[in-house]
Amino acid sequence: MNVQLIDSLIQVILSLSTDEQLAIVEKLLANIPYPSTQELAQLAQRGGCLDFLHDEPDLYTLEDR
Repeated sequence: MNVQLIDSLIQVILSLSTDEQLAIVEKLLANIPYPSTQELAQLAQRGGCLDFLHDEPDLYTLEDR
């Protein structure tokens, strides 16, 4: 990794106006695809952020319609 180049680029970007910096951000983020609903669900499932729900009591049953 060329750290010196990265530092130089950061300095150039920081020297730009706010509008110019925002234009760079828009260009950089324009080609990043958004994850699908399925990909987000898989990420949440694999990441363990909802694991606490396994310890929660079942408050509703099929008869609670």
